[in-house]
Amino acid sequence: FTIADGQLPSNTGAGYVIRRILRRAVRYYYSYLDYKQPLLFQLMPVLAEQFREVFPELHKQSDLVSRVVKEEEESFLRTLDKGLRKIDDIIADTKKSGTRVINGKAAFELYDTYGFPIDLTRLIGMENTLEVDEAAFEKEMKQQKDRSRAATALDTEDWVVLKEGVNRFIGYDMLEAEASVMKYRKVKSKGKESFQLVLDVTPFYAESGGQVGDTGELIFPTESIQIIDTKKENDLIIHFAEVLPSDPSAAVLAKVDVVKRVHTAVHHSATHLLHAAMRTILGTHVAQKGSLVNEEHLRFDFSHFAKVSDEEIKAIEKLVNEKIRQNIEVVIREMSKDEAVDLGAMALFGEKYGDRVRVVIMDPEFSIELCGGTHIGSTGQLGFFKITHESAVAAGVRRIEAVSGQAALDYVDAHIDQLNQVKLSLKNAKDPLKAIEKLQEEKATLEKHLEMMEARQLVGIRNELLMKDEIIDQVSFVGQVTEVGSPDALKKLCIDLKHHLNDHVIVLGSNIGGKPFVAIGIAETVAAAKGLDAGKIIKEIVAPLIKGGGGGQKTLATAGGQDAANLTMVIESVRALLQ
Repeated sequence: FTIADGQLPSNTGAGYVIRRILRRAVRYYYSYLDYKQPLLFQLMPVLAEQFREVFPELHKQSDLVSRVVKEEEESFLRTLDKGLRKIDDIIADTKKSGTRVINGKAAFELYDTYGFPIDLTRLIGMENTLEVDEAAFEKEMKQQKDRSRAATALDTEDWVVLKEGVNRFIGYDMLEAEASVMKYRKVKSKGKESFQLVLDVTPFYAESGGQVGDTGELIFPTESIQIIDTKKENDLIIHFAEVLPSDPSAAVLAKVDVVKRVHTAVHHSATHLLHAAMRTILGTHVAQKGSLVNEEHLRFDFSHFAKVSDEEIKAIEKLVNEKIRQNIEVVIREMSKDEAVDLGAMALFGEKYGDRVRVVIMDPEFSIELCGGTHIGSTGQLGFFKITHESAVAAGVRRIEAVSGQAALDYVDAHIDQLNQVKLSLKNAKDPLKAIEKLQEEKATLEKHLEMMEARQLVGIRNELLMKDEIIDQVSFVGQVTEVGSPDALKKLCIDLKHHLNDHVIVLGSNIGGKPFVAIGIAETVAAAKGLDAGKIIKEIVAPLIKGGGGGQKTLATAGGQDAANLTMVIESVRALLQ
């Protein structure tokens, strides 16, 4: 019901409540019904039909709910088995230690690594007559958050106040202004010093709503300093500079980097069109979950249950570019929050709004959003829009990256240049796709010939090695450093030898491209009688000798490493196990 209302599973707030409920249910049918595939989503159509009269929205959104639930089930099932094995180990260790309390560190590992909500760990603990040290769990959670904050913490000195007053932003209408410094301070981050300045009047836009802060310069009577970023802190617009002016009290001309501001505004307006287009093409469940807007590109995170298909991406691009060609006027109005809601305006993710809000309208029937960012005057100024990438951010959250304006033209130009380079490599083929397909066919044919040659070569090597078979304690032993073309060929050779020997131990080594590779085969009868395990031999004997790693089963295992000098020693070390 909550998903049908638009709330998707997530790691915070109401979304996390949904996730916790679903994961408890998944764990129940996985453990008690021995059902290892997504199950709950199959019940959605039945539920929707039963509630069709009393909750018609559930029936209308039945497909969406089913897909979201299935995605959530699949996501948790990917780690559930390992998580259950982990909690079994934790429970066994807890009981062995004589205590009845699962420690908070273990509970946090289950949460952080395997996705177990604390209430699921508590439930499983209760089923085993154990409690969970939730205070210690919360402490671990806090420490992780503290570590994350410390990584980005600033060491700031006290403000040096030059004058009192109000910090005023005028950057919607002006890109330069005469101002004075109200206060400044020195900051340190990761050992590097910089300075923060607050002006009484500023045209610099402070980072907000996903839009990056302005850059530019402050021009003093005797010098000019670069502003490398602008942010907001407690309603103060703070300008970041690497140096401090020699006389901060002097009058200053604040100038925004116009080119960056315009290109950033292009991408911000494009973000609004993208959001509206996705809600039209994908459905009204699409909601912004985060964004980044700068002069180079835009990045938009949104709620959606599945990968956006190529066809859907084309449809979204087509709709956005249609709105650009219509050259719709971008209307910006200030009004009360209630008026904006009545108008149908959408609020943007992560933003806080007062009683008076700024509304950006690009066709009242298409896009109306609350937004404090900077925008172009009409959609035609975007020129062109192109989606460059689509990916997953988290369960139920997707990301689209795109470019517009000059950045979109540059993107297309770069791809045309790349295509021309491909054509040149293909000797200016009229149809490069067909030329590539022909090359792939030729490559496949050559690879088959190569495989046949390699197979004949391996047969010859196999026959030579069989002639060198020696009997050690009633076991056929074949140990040899040989020449093959690939690690896969070495493994195939080992398997082939196994088929031609009865009670056997085989150890093969090869220097391939300067790196050592080893394959070991042991007959099941020998493994049982002698207590030998190819996988353990690889890990405990071979890997240290060749400075590498590997693994496998009792009867067949392989390894690769960095030091080929000890391959002969590997053979002799395995031989010694039989003597």
